[in-house]
Amino acid sequence: MGKIFAEITMSLDGFIAGPGISNQQPMGANGDKLHEWIFGKATDADKQWMDELLQTTGAVITGNHTYTTAIDEAWGGGSPFIVPAFVLCHVVPSKQLAGFTYITGGIHEALQQAKGKAGEKNIWIMGGASIIQQYIKAGLADELRIHIAPVLLMRGTRLFDNMGIDPVELIKESVTATAAAVHTVFRVKK
Repeated sequence: MGKIFAEITMSLDGFIAGPGISNQQPMGANGDKLHEWIFGKATDADKQWMDELLQTTGAVITGNHTYTTAIDEAWGGGSPFIVPAFVLCHVVPSKQLAGFTYITGGIHEALQQAKGKAGEKNIWIMGGASIIQQYIKAGLADELRIHIAPVLLMRGTRLFDNMGIDPVELIKESVTATAAAVHTVFRVKK
């Protein structure tokens, strides 16, 4: 089996989205600045990160908030993923999209189903913040892959709020800097 990793972009001050997340602004105010390394200012090294992510991922886990605000509206009613995607939710949404499985039984159930579909490939926990926090706190994430964008958003959704007070030890695996992001990989010490 592959790795279970959380991969997300955040600002230097720790935000993964700006304030005012909505279907019209799925990344919140100024949140689009986080992903310039993917869209507007991608270098060959940035593209290599995305290519590797897409080639090595066998399943994706996301939260309902990310699904309803960022995926549903932004991708025009279809899955942006070429692999099975699992949405963690308390209640299955009335609007369901092809390519998604809706999980109401929690993070363990979502992970079990993702493992069944991923085969030998990795499982990408894409967020939002609450979902990533739950997997880290439960000791289920093998790696954190954080892309740090060169911007201070000053407010919005923080990646590591609500983590509790117990430290999570990480081991630096790699750091790659480009003009629009610093790409980091940390292994979670278990």
